[in-house]
Amino acid sequence: MNALLTLLYLLVCVGIVVFVPPLVAAHSSSYGLFTAFDAARAVLLCSVLAAIAGLYAYKREIDGQFLLRLFVAGLLARIVIGLAIFVFRGQEFFGGDAITYDFFGNAQLLGWGGSKYYASIAEQFVRGGEGSGWGMVYLVAAVYGIVGRNMLAIQLMNSVFGAATAVVIYLCANQVFQNSRVARLAGIAVAFYPSLVLWSSQGLKDGPIVFFLSIAILATLKLGEKLTLKYISVLAITLLCLLAFRFYVFYMICVAIAGAFVIGMQQVSAKSFVRQFSAVILLGLALTYVGVTRSATVSFERYGSLQEVQRSRSDQAVSADSGFGKDADVSSTSGALSTIPLGVVYLLFAPFPWQITSLRQSITLPEMVIWWASFPMLILGLWFAIKYRLRMISPVLIFTVMLTLAYSVVQGNVGTAYRQRAQLLVFYFIFVAVGFVLMKEKREERKRQRLEEREALALRHATALKARVDRSSA
Repeated sequence: MNALLTLLYLLVCVGIVVFVPPLVAAHSSSYGLFTAFDAARAVLLCSVLAAIAGLYAYKREIDGQFLLRLFVAGLLARIVIGLAIFVFRGQEFFGGDAITYDFFGNAQLLGWGGSKYYASIAEQFVRGGEGSGWGMVYLVAAVYGIVGRNMLAIQLMNSVFGAATAVVIYLCANQVFQNSRVARLAGIAVAFYPSLVLWSSQGLKDGPIVFFLSIAILATLKLGEKLTLKYISVLAITLLCLLAFRFYVFYMICVAIAGAFVIGMQQVSAKSFVRQFSAVILLGLALTYVGVTRSATVSFERYGSLQEVQRSRSDQAVSADSGFGKDADVSSTSGALSTIPLGVVYLLFAPFPWQITSLRQSITLPEMVIWWASFPMLILGLWFAIKYRLRMISPVLIFTVMLTLAYSVVQGNVGTAYRQRAQLLVFYFIFVAVGFVLMKEKREERKRQRLEEREALALRHATALKARVDRSSA
């Protein structure tokens, strides 16, 4: 299997270099001249990052072979989708932000090179845009500084992030439940669920955000087990990255981490208390030292008011036919709370069949059927986790609940809610996997009981028959 996946990856890489430039030239002139050299540089960047992630997956003590295969298979799926979007110029159809990040990332690179004009353009976007969009702009600029302006390189890099997320989610699930079946199922779902593949195969910031979130959760779980400078550093760097990409997610994951350490992910003892208290202090000092807390405070003061949330939500609700809750007013606490029930329903289950009026919406229907069918297993998995693994699962639980409630207030558009759900799905799938394994084990237990009952009945019949034969002989 390893040899087959390696061969497929090599064939895809060769195919990108040989066939993609002519296909791009035939189907779109908007990229400018995209040569085989550009394709080769994109492939080389992807291969270097994939080698690092693949080696990390393979070196895990548990299921290293499986994790390597999962990563490569997930990466190939994303590369294929990303290539189709790149060649046929599907960015505007699937995610127009990719074009925005390409333009402003290139402007930022030119600004770093000394162009005051482009530096002002990039700075205007960073300061006047989403508040924390500068992370993706800087990442695109850094990649363009290495390989030149190359949207395919960004897509392939994000594909590595997306495939690596499946490995990290496996490790998170296994850390909490110590069950290979649960961890494998969660990893497979993240690796191949269509919307997760779609969002992480484009030049969007969704892929890096979800990857850094999963890394933050894994580092938190590891620190709950043992305090090490390694995972303190990983967690601090990851939180800094999340602040750069989406500041309000930074706040929520910080609250989830702090809450998990306060609750304690292990049985409370003097040693665990000192470990958890030390982790919080060290993490706080590290973030303060690099100026993260000050930057986060500035972003929150500028974009975190309910009035700003109302403005953003209203724009989403009225700007497209897929808007919902257009009359909702979340500028007050009572208004925000009253919006939550409807918002949660749309965030978790939209788009509904009666809302599908275009090709883009109809594409989502098959995976939505899978998700709707998975929801009972999500509830069952949540019940089990809360009842038997509450301490260990607390960082995942706190974060997912907070982000679910926040997005139910903020989002006013079905398309946006569908896209933002990806940040939650990777963690929801852990609970879905738990529910699925519980149901499967229950079915296996019933089958075992029926088999034992049949064997016992057969034994009784045999004993009775033997007794009759013995009496006849006597």
